[in-house]
Amino acid sequence: MKKIVVATNNKGKLKEIKEILAEYELLSLEEVGIKINVKEDENTFRGNALKKAKEVFKITNMPCLADDSGLCINVFNNWPGVETARFLGEKASQEDRNKYILDKMKEKNGEERNAKVVCDIAYVDNEKETVVEGIVSGKISKEERGDNGFGFDSIFELEDGRTLAELSEKEKNEVSSRRIALEKVKKQLEINKE
Repeated sequence: MKKIVVATNNKGKLKEIKEILAEYELLSLEEVGIKINVKEDENTFRGNALKKAKEVFKITNMPCLADDSGLCINVFNNWPGVETARFLGEKASQEDRNKYILDKMKEKNGEERNAKVVCDIAYVDNEKETVVEGIVSGKISKEERGDNGFGFDSIFELEDGRTLAELSEKEKNEVSSRRIALEKVKKQLEINKE
């Protein structure tokens, strides 16, 4: 079974990736004994994902997967985008960020609430570097709803009216932007097997 290091310290993200790429042995940074927090200072999801994958690959010399994802609100020119986890500073909680977004959106209605979740995943090994993207469209809900998930899942509403946090893990894994991107990664990995 092919071993791949997943360049994340986020347990929720790692669990989701392991469920989707079940046919690979995915190792966390902790499992390979690395304490690193790669600074996400690129101005695109693609740039941040590739930077993380390259840095961890350089240290481990093992195939590496890294992602960067975020919420992009159409009416605000795709804000917060790559700053999704940091736009209120490093000390702000996810609750603080979600509340801030809901407050900023309170005067917006209809299509003005449209948003998307973007996830770019980079895969790096000693033969290649590849970056793929997954996008899910929806809108910002009027209030937080749901207890499943993490990040902004409770304020991102799908076309069926449910937030990502109102889905079961199985349902979320079927529609998430990370799932869409990971399916593309899986295809790339299968091409390399042949």
